Amino acid sequence: MSTQKTDVKELNLGLKIRRLRQELRLTLQDLSDLSGLSKPLLSQIENDQVIPPIATLLKIAKGLKVGIHYFFEEEEDRRKVVLMRNDQLKFSRRRSGNDSPQSYLYHSLAPGMRHKSMEPFLVAFETGEWDDSQLYSHEGEEFIYLLEGELEFHYGSDVMVLQPGDSIYYNSAEPHGYISRGEKSATAVAVLFSK
Repeated sequence: MSTQKTDVKELNLGLKIRRLRQELRLTLQDLSDLSGLSKPLLSQIENDQVIPPIATLLKIAKGLKVGIHYFFEEEEDRRKVVLMRNDQLKFSRRRSGNDSPQSYLYHSLAPGMRHKSMEPFLVAFETGEWDDSQLYSHEGEEFIYLLEGELEFHYGSDVMVLQPGDSIYYNSAEPHGYISRGEKSATAVAVLFSK
């Protein structure tokens, strides 16, 4: 667990959000109004007390008028090509800031690439019991290709089970969520496109 916290801190998500918010001369309340997220949650995120799920990062990005890629790149990065080696994978644990279960870990597969239309991630889904608090929605579209394990995918009132090699493409404005089935964590490549 401490390794994951270290990896998350390396992303400097809270610092990046705070700096950009301040550059835009926005208060926490302004960002709350623009993103639809609570002021206390935004404060926790900026202070690295909570690591937001991807859906929350998308809402913050929209409020700050940047692409989600902003959070996964370093300021000096101006790449046209991003090659990720297997030993560079660092998963970030999603923490919602409340008592809801942690349902996945994620790693950006294209950090440093600016102005991209989609954001690819390697995602490890946690095992456990399904809970409707794991449902999220945000603007855009998503594609998931399951690499290993068995994934239970909830989309609105529908429940689908994906096996390795299965894929799913969906409008992410509809409430959706996932959980690994069985004893082994499911792993997938997920690609997010936000308009």
